Amino acid sequence: MPQGYRHVSEDRFRETVGLGYHELREGLIIEHRPGRTVTETDNVLMTMLGGNDAPLHTDAHYSSLTQWGRPLVCSSITLHLVGGMTVRSTSGLTTANLGFEDVRFTHPVFTGDTLYAQTRITGRRLSNSQPDTGIVTCRTTGHNQDGKTVIAFTRSFLVPIDADAVRDHTNY
Repeated sequence: MPQGYRHVSEDRFRETVGLGYHELREGLIIEHRPGRTVTETDNVLMTMLGGNDAPLHTDAHYSSLTQWGRPLVCSSITLHLVGGMTVRSTSGLTTANLGFEDVRFTHPVFTGDTLYAQTRITGRRLSNSQPDTGIVTCRTTGHNQDGKTVIAFTRSFLVPIDADAVRDHTNY
């Protein structure tokens, strides 16, 4: 059977979304692919949807007169894109995102940059309030095409202890 797929019947496989509690062991490092190139549409649309009309993100002339010489991609977009890259493998089966901590933006992101992400599982424990789930904590870093770290954050979320039972129940 090819990795990353479940056998569902003869000559049929289904892509796997999300890892379960037992697969997300402490110390595991996941390199997320594919990368994502940030477009001008991403920056303008998502900045406006978020209500951030700072000229540093939206006004090319204003931005040309700053130390950057061009518009910066809004940091919340960077968090959203890099965080989103991690979901398929880390929290694809999550029942709740519990929080983000220690979010750091360490290098500017510009339109045309390609972002990549990597996640290290830093801890896990069984949930006290939901006995069929575990709490996983991870540290994710995002870097650009030149290998410069642009963001780092810690995130915690609930995942099922029996991932296959959830997959069977939800047709995933």
